[in-house]
Amino acid sequence: MTFTQKARAYADPYWEGSFEHPFILELAKGTLAPEIFRYYLLQDRYYLEHFSKLYRLIGEAAEDSEVRELMLVNSQHLAEGEMAIREAFFKELGITEEEVAATPVAPAAYNYVSHMYRQLAAGTPNTAFAGMLPCPWLYQEIGERLIVMGSPNPLYQRWIATYAGEEGRAAVANERRILDRLYAAAPSDEQEQMLTAFYISSQMEYLFWEMAMTLESWPQGAAIGAIELA
Repeated sequence: MTFTQKARAYADPYWEGSFEHPFILELAKGTLAPEIFRYYLLQDRYYLEHFSKLYRLIGEAAEDSEVRELMLVNSQHLAEGEMAIREAFFKELGITEEEVAATPVAPAAYNYVSHMYRQLAAGTPNTAFAGMLPCPWLYQEIGERLIVMGSPNPLYQRWIATYAGEEGRAAVANERRILDRLYAAAPSDEQEQMLTAFYISSQMEYLFWEMAMTLESWPQGAAIGAIELA
């Protein structure tokens, strides 16, 4: 099996969980609560900002010329394309810079981004690249599944259409091809790290939907003054 075949099979429970998650099902039906979609967009802004930076950092660290070029192109395209789409959603929903600044980063978003940075800091450009793939690949599959039925909510339908095009399908196929090549040439310990990076990112994708549905926040801890220090 190739890397992407093996990784996809390994992480399948979380992919199937994403396909059947209430966030995705309700978005397709048009019944997803507006405040949940709004919270998702606010957290996704933080995630995408760092996703673009990670592409650039991986590209700068990569020795493989094809990986280096792809990562730098991806970084630029993400900054120009998907972030622009998010800005259009923000404008339509009236999300201001003040609201963005006042919204804390949720645990799931923080942990997902931290996981991907860790792959580059403690692993290799290959393991970091492997940890990046679940996001575009999963979203591309979700877009293709949902575009068939569509959503009666025009805003949600635009979100679905963002990930259902031929361009996204071709981009994912190209990333899979490169990662399969890198995996085949990697030593066994790096191969295992690549699989682990992909698996954890797949888990975090599932948790991202959970984060939005529950409007996840950090625990408050003890009330001020309730703990006496010795």
